[in-house]
Amino acid sequence: MEEAIKLAAENVNKNNGGPFGALVVKDGKIIGRGVNKVTSTNDPTAHAEIVAIREAAKTINSFNLDGCEIYASCEPCPMCLGAIYWARIDMLYYAGTQDDAAKADFDDSVIYQEFCLPKEKRQLPSTQMMRKDAVKVFDEWIKKENKIRY
Repeated sequence: MEEAIKLAAENVNKNNGGPFGALVVKDGKIIGRGVNKVTSTNDPTAHAEIVAIREAAKTINSFNLDGCEIYASCEPCPMCLGAIYWARIDMLYYAGTQDDAAKADFDDSVIYQEFCLPKEKRQLPSTQMMRKDAVKVFDEWIKKENKIRY
């Protein structure tokens, strides 16, 4: 955890993005490091956890990070938490909390609240369309014999 917090502090000094750092560890070895690079890359998905997960997946040449742990300098946002689940990471350790991040103007509470609302009551308007066409693609996937499941 000390290394994740150190990465966050260095990122503040370098002004590459927000005050966040993360590490992915497998068998006691760091296989992925990440800092928040949102503003330096103009990529809203370049959060520390996502960057660390991408590096770890590349390091072990697999999208499945089971057997890994992630250390984050702060409690992950909803996007990062989703990525941690998708990566099949076994354990999450974090230092700062959502409340600590909110005090520094990184407030995710609206997103968490939105998830609990029915779609029609969310701030982001959404409209479903062309479902039949989309279902055909899922049907093809279901039939596909040589698919790589994840």
